Amino acid sequence: MITLRVLGTSVTLLETLRVRAEQELGIRLVYQVHDVEQAQRIAVMQPDSYDLYDQWFHNVDFVWPARAIQPIDTRRIALWHEINDLPKRGRLSPHDRLGSGSVPSERLFVQHDGSLGSTVTERISMLPLTHNADSFAYRPERLPEGFCHGNESWGWLLDPAWRARTALQSDAAIGALDAALAVQGAGLAHFRDIGNMSIEEIDVLADILVRKQKGGHFAAFWSDDEEAAQLMLSPSIDIQSLWSPTLMRLHRAGVKYRLAVPREGYRAWFGGLSLSRHAQGPVLDAAYAYLNWWLSGWPGAVMARQGYYIGNPARSRDHLSSAEWDYWYAGLPAREELVGSDDLPLIDIGEVRDGGSYEQRMGHIAVWNSVMDEHNYLVRRWGDFMRARG
Repeated sequence: MITLRVLGTSVTLLETLRVRAEQELGIRLVYQVHDVEQAQRIAVMQPDSYDLYDQWFHNVDFVWPARAIQPIDTRRIALWHEINDLPKRGRLSPHDRLGSGSVPSERLFVQHDGSLGSTVTERISMLPLTHNADSFAYRPERLPEGFCHGNESWGWLLDPAWRARTALQSDAAIGALDAALAVQGAGLAHFRDIGNMSIEEIDVLADILVRKQKGGHFAAFWSDDEEAAQLMLSPSIDIQSLWSPTLMRLHRAGVKYRLAVPREGYRAWFGGLSLSRHAQGPVLDAAYAYLNWWLSGWPGAVMARQGYYIGNPARSRDHLSSAEWDYWYAGLPAREELVGSDDLPLIDIGEVRDGGSYEQRMGHIAVWNSVMDEHNYLVRRWGDFMRARG
């Protein structure tokens, strides 16, 4: 029996998916689950230790130049034609704003010279699969005076009214974007391209954050869903950047929260699967079978139940009840109690997904998760901020 090793994070490497894929594909699957930075390091430095890399498009900027991954032949992806325009063209509709940052379409297609770009070819860097629009969550019952749901802004993360009750994601490539959106939303600075800041702009961002932190503004930082959930469940944190699985945890715990719809737009991400350069022969064939399995409908339905979207939603609709589709994709009130990805009750009757429909949420993107040209400098200055104390 062929063994397929998949490197990634807890975001998409779920045990329910592993078990079902093994059964349907007749292979042995080993999920190598790490935090974001560790998975990224392994992907770049040890491509012989995995066969598939389950990660996000901005990470392509690390693994492709390192030649850790090989092109995927779309002629071997049976449902490639079903994947929508969001990863292929950068937006669902020509009328949607094109977010800044590491836009998936700009690093999707392998060009004839070996570089990555948006010109369509038959080879791609990553099979586009799961994606979402992220912002921050807060406890509505603790909303400071003068704040209202209809005027949510990333700037809230830096407002003195939330001092010592705010938490941020600790990864520089993601947390710094949330912080930059907050700085710009609060009117403290303006960035020419928030997804690719200059050294001078990074200094402006870091200096503002260090000053804030020396004043005791941020109470905590988190690196994974577990830490994020514990913070939001504690009495000391009222507002923080969050990912969808954490929101589901809060739902399950009975915590009342609201996921903000920032007037500036969401920070979005797009994930998928890349092939290790070492995958070949029967292992490569099994890897392609796994890639195709991800587009078959059932995996996308599992992702929907934890708040994520899939690149070919129509196929997953066949595996969701009409009530589930209406809640997760259409933005309509839940007509019945809905279960999560673990098949346990999650969404109560009458609840509505914050931000609306798939088209509304993914059409309101300010920036995509990014690896900036000055990423190394950003990491250094982000470290200055993380070490700052009041």
